[in-house]
Amino acid sequence: MNKLPKKPRNENMYKAILSLQNVDECMRFFDDLCTVTELMAMEQRYQVATCLNDGMIYNDILAETGASSATISRVNRSLQYGAGGYSIVFDRLKEDKE
Repeated sequence: MNKLPKKPRNENMYKAILSLQNVDECMRFFDDLCTVTELMAMEQRYQVATCLNDGMIYNDILAETGASSATISRVNRSLQYGAGGYSIVFDRLKEDKE
């Protein structure tokens, strides 16, 4: 476990994200904010989380996403013991489909 104190969060950045009105605006903002490598890593982690949430097994996730077993394990830990952010998103997206 990391024993260093957490840095304070920049709430203004999260408020800026919430001000975006559609997927295109969101993609444009993140294209400006992040490097290609950072975006690819975040998109891959989200894809892994989606696969895990859908009940896929590690080997199938590895084949579908190209993620390392370490990344799959880290995302799985976040799903199981994290702050619940993935669950919020998955629940809301499920509601939107219905």
